[in-house]
Amino acid sequence: MAGNIVPVLMYHHVRPGGGMITTTPEHFEDQLRWLARRGYTALSTAEFIRHVRHGGAPRRSVLITFDDGYLDNWVYAAPLLRRYHMRATIFLVTGWVGQGPVRPCLGGPDPLPETPEHRECERRIAQGRADEAILRWSEVRALQDQGTVEFHSHTHTHTRWDLLDAVNKNAHMRDELAQSRACLREQLGEVSDQLCWPQGYFDADYVRIAHEAGFQHLYTTRAFGRNRPGSDLASIYRFAVRDTTGASLGRRIQVAAHPLLAPAFNTWKRWKKGLSYVG
Repeated sequence: MAGNIVPVLMYHHVRPGGGMITTTPEHFEDQLRWLARRGYTALSTAEFIRHVRHGGAPRRSVLITFDDGYLDNWVYAAPLLRRYHMRATIFLVTGWVGQGPVRPCLGGPDPLPETPEHRECERRIAQGRADEAILRWSEVRALQDQGTVEFHSHTHTHTRWDLLDAVNKNAHMRDELAQSRACLREQLGEVSDQLCWPQGYFDADYVRIAHEAGFQHLYTTRAFGRNRPGSDLASIYRFAVRDTTGASLGRRIQVAAHPLLAPAFNTWKRWKKGLSYVG
C-alpha cells in the first residue's frame, strides 16, 4: 500500500545542561521551530494510527513521543510545545507517578524546580524519591486539559524481567500491564490500546501478552523501518532525537520520510549493526 512515511521521534529529557538521552531546551525549541516553519503537523496517536491503517496524513507529518514521564517534560518541553502549537505523546511508567500540586514551569513567574539528569533520575527513583524526577498526576491531567500531551502506558515499573527473572518474565509482564491499565483508568478515567516497551525489549511472548491485555498498538525503540500505510502497528518504529539543531533533525526526518532514501538508509544502518532488514 502506497502512502506517506510518518517518522516517530523519541525523546526522554528536555533540560538545561544536556546529558544522557537529553535535549537542551534551546535545541528542542530550534527543532520545533524547524518543524513549524516548514509546515509540519505533529499528529495525535489517533491520527497516526489512522494513517498507518488507511493513509491520509499530511505529507509533512511526525509523531513526537517522550518515554518515562520525567518532570522536565512538564517544566521545559510542554511550554515549548505549546509555543509552537505542537502536540506530543508521553508514555508513562505509572508506578513512578505521584500526587501533589503542579509545579512551576517555563514561562511562569515562579522559580523552576530542579530537573535531574538521567542517571540521577534513576538513582532517585531507585531510592523511592521518584517525585523529584517524575511527573505528578496533577501535571498529567493539566497537560491533558491543555490539549498539549496525551498519555499512554510504558508499563508499571519499567523492569526488564527477561534479565531479572527470565523463567517468570511472562507472568511479571501480565502483572505489569494489568497494574498499568488499572492505574491509568483510576487516575485518568480511561486507558488506551497503546503501549511502549520498557527499555525497548520485547519478544513474541510479550506481544501476545500485550494483545491479550488489550494493547494493540506497540511502540518500539527500533529506528530502521518505515511507518507507512499497511505497516505493522504491533511494531512501530521510532528514532531517538539527538541533542542537535533543528536543521540536523530536519535532515534525519527528511531521510526517514523519503520513499527511496529511507529503505536504502535503513538497509545500510541495519547492515552496519548486523541486523536483518525489515521494512
